[in-house]
Amino acid sequence: MNLPNKLTLLRVLLIPFFLLFMYIKVPCHYGIALVIFAAASITDALDGKIARAKNLVTNFGKFLDPLADKVLVIAALAVFVDLPMVRMGAVPLIIITAREFMVSGLRLLAANSGVVVAAGIWGKLKTAFTMVAIIAILFWLFLFYDLGIGFPYEFMRAVEFILVPVLVWISTILTVISGAVYLKGYWHLIDSDK
Repeated sequence: MNLPNKLTLLRVLLIPFFLLFMYIKVPCHYGIALVIFAAASITDALDGKIARAKNLVTNFGKFLDPLADKVLVIAALAVFVDLPMVRMGAVPLIIITAREFMVSGLRLLAANSGVVVAAGIWGKLKTAFTMVAIIAILFWLFLFYDLGIGFPYEFMRAVEFILVPVLVWISTILTVISGAVYLKGYWHLIDSDK
C-alpha cells in the first residue's frame, strides 16, 4: 500500500477516535477531538497532492478518499446536531448527506460509462470551508467547555446563535452549489429510459 492510501486509511481509522472523544467526558475531550479532526483533515490535504505528484493514483485511493471525506464530515456534523450548545439543527445535515449520496451516485454512473468525475473547484471549496468551519466550532468547544475560559455573555450568545449557524449554513450553501455543478456537468449520464 502506497503512502497516499495509507494516509487515507489513517483518516478512516481516526473517525472512531474522534467520535469517542466527542462523547467521553475526560479532561479536554473536545480539545483531543479537535486535534484528531485537524489531523484527519491534514491527511485529506496531503494524500491527493502526494498521489498526483508522485504518480501514485490508484483505484483504491479514488474509492476510499472521497468516502473518507464524507464520513469524517458527516460524523462531525451528526455529533454537532447531538450537542445542544452547538445550535445546529438536522436540516443542514440532511441536505449535506443528500448531496453526498447524489454525487456518489453520479460517480458510480460515470464509472460505469468509463468517465472519471474529478473534484471541481466548488467541491474543493465546499470541503475546505466545511472542514475549517468544523475546526472552528471544535475550537470554540475546547476554549469554553474544556478550558472554561470566561467570555462576556453577549459574545457567547453571538457565537452560539449567530457565528456557528452562519458557518454551518455557508457550508450547506456551498454543498448545494457544488452538488448542482456536479449534477449539471454529468446530467447526460442520467438516462430515465434505462
